[in-house]
Amino acid sequence: MKTLSKILAVTTTGKGTYEITDDVALVVRASGVETGTVTVFIRHTSASLIIFENADPGAREDLHEYFARLVPEDADYFVHRLEGPDDMTSHIRATLTATSLVVPIAEGQMLLGTWQGIFVFEHRRAANRRQIVVTILGE
Repeated sequence: MKTLSKILAVTTTGKGTYEITDDVALVVRASGVETGTVTVFIRHTSASLIIFENADPGAREDLHEYFARLVPEDADYFVHRLEGPDDMTSHIRATLTATSLVVPIAEGQMLLGTWQGIFVFEHRRAANRRQIVVTILGE
């Protein structure tokens, strides 16, 4: 059984989705694992990971708008605002999505669907440098 773990740095420019599918695929190929799984984990509480439509950017625009309406920044009931008005909303949005994803590997490649991509979902307004841990387990 082979294992490999690598940390990727992803720079964001503020709220939005940032595709990392190709970056993760490079780590998978470099691992030499033919059959197994890849776990992708984000080391933050104000950003998350999603598997989402990667062909039509309009789908991501709709997702961004949905989250803006679902968890509005101007809600007067939030107490936690130490780092600004997007502080608590970014934590809630991260909780509603995922901090880790697992994707199967076969024949040395991730078994994502035709229109699936792996994205960092940045919930903060400001630019950030996010750490993504990619761990591969298999043969």
